[in-house]
Amino acid sequence: LRNASKLPQPIYTPAAKAEVGEHDENITYERTVQMIGPGLAAQIRDISIALYQRAAAIALAKGIIIADTKFEFGLDAAGTLVLMDEVLTPDSSRYWPLEGYQEGANPPSFDKQYLRDWLETAQVGGQPWNKTAPAPELPDEVIAQTAAKYREAMSRLVG
Repeated sequence: LRNASKLPQPIYTPAAKAEVGEHDENITYERTVQMIGPGLAAQIRDISIALYQRAAAIALAKGIIIADTKFEFGLDAAGTLVLMDEVLTPDSSRYWPLEGYQEGANPPSFDKQYLRDWLETAQVGGQPWNKTAPAPELPDEVIAQTAAKYREAMSRLVG
């Protein structure tokens, strides 16, 4: 595989929710089955892949590649599976413009990658930010550029 290669089929990569303030833990499908049982694990996997495939097809028709996304599921009080939190936003997905897409290159994006890239070079107190509080203050330009990328994604997807 090369950078930005299209996979032959979507892959499902589960994660377990971490404590507040911690990063979610990537886990295997087998671990998911151990945690929630085979039926519910299969249901979440199948719904996730189907949602991604449908959204990716719609986005592609509008000139956007959804490189990846995350879905969060939970159970309601009656034990019914519920899709929750944000779904297919620039915060939970990576959106690339179809025009100019080239396998092997770093594609531009309409998502939070711009902000992430800026944070990698940010400094706090004259030192590289170590990703602990306090976070660096975001310059107005970074906020404006991030917002513009989100608006561009929305404009392309919904008009």
